[in-house]
Amino acid sequence: MDVVERIKAEVSAQPVVLFMKGTPDFPQCGFSAQTVAALRALGAEFKAVNIFEEPELREALKRYSNWPTYPQLYVKGELLGGCDITLEMYQSGELQKVLESAGALGKHS
Repeated sequence: MDVVERIKAEVSAQPVVLFMKGTPDFPQCGFSAQTVAALRALGAEFKAVNIFEEPELREALKRYSNWPTYPQLYVKGELLGGCDITLEMYQSGELQKVLESAGALGKHS
């Protein structure tokens, strides 16, 4: 499977996928940490992919998404955006609606 096929498989495997620097428990940049915090504040279920573990994936994802920075948040296979967009959507309540419609919010939220 080439790297683009792996990206497609990754973003379609779960409703919410976050490509980030580090892991949710040990983010390796402030933007990734803020994005994880917003998702966790809503009780979102998401898969995190540490781009530092796969340099080939990291470079290919920039071309795939046409988005130059990380983190990158995908919902239902579509790029939602990076940290700034995610935080704006969180603050406006739009992120919660998107995650609800994707079925990614736990029952406790």
